Amino acid sequence: MIKLIEGDCLIEMARMEDGCIDLTVTSPPYDNLRTYKDTLEWGEHIWKPILQELFRITKQGGVVVWVVGDATIKGSETGTSFKQALWAKECGFNLHDTMIYEKSGMAYPDSNRYHNVFEYMFVFSKGKPGSVSLLKDRENKYKGLAGGNKRGGLCKRGDFGARFNIWRFANGRDNSTKDRKAFKHPAIFPEKLANDHILSWSKEGDTVFDPFMGSGTTGKMAKLNNRSFIGIEKVPEYFKISDRIKETSE
Repeated sequence: MIKLIEGDCLIEMARMEDGCIDLTVTSPPYDNLRTYKDTLEWGEHIWKPILQELFRITKQGGVVVWVVGDATIKGSETGTSFKQALWAKECGFNLHDTMIYEKSGMAYPDSNRYHNVFEYMFVFSKGKPGSVSLLKDRENKYKGLAGGNKRGGLCKRGDFGARFNIWRFANGRDNSTKDRKAFKHPAIFPEKLANDHILSWSKEGDTVFDPFMGSGTTGKMAKLNNRSFIGIEKVPEYFKISDRIKETSE
């Protein structure tokens, strides 16, 4: 099931049933770094009710992946990413993991600070995550038998272990996606980032959600991985791009 909704996410989310979403993977338009055709002014009056609604519509055991960063204003980072994480906890979420999305590209900073090449990926859970499939593609340096099991015996290490919580993805148009239809959007989500979170925190048949659908990357990867998808997008020009989700072959 693929459901694409054109409209304001706060209005549309209010119409959704309690506990209908297994996994949300989204990147909100934080700190007004992009105003998306002048349709949005980002602030507490926006993200606080959105996180409250996300808690309501998330199933028990469900997960929200919230990819966000901070603008630098008058020489200081805003710190709103941390405020959002703490507010999510006040709404009832667990802060299951604070992950890092390391980018291959960067924005040039002021001359007195280091280059910023990351965003936070806060993983919020409603209770204990109900579906966890940690990606094991990190080659173990030391293989064979090792100590450390609960009974004091030896256990066998596999060739590959679970990833660390810093994920590096190539970003930018040709790196994030090869789908040229998505290039009309100013902030293309890396397809592999969405894909890997979908594999980590959901199973086939689950419902994946993105309240800031943008070019439809989360929806595309949800469909490719045999998940249902619900997406909301406010800007008509970007909503048209999301048709590519329905064109995606499973």
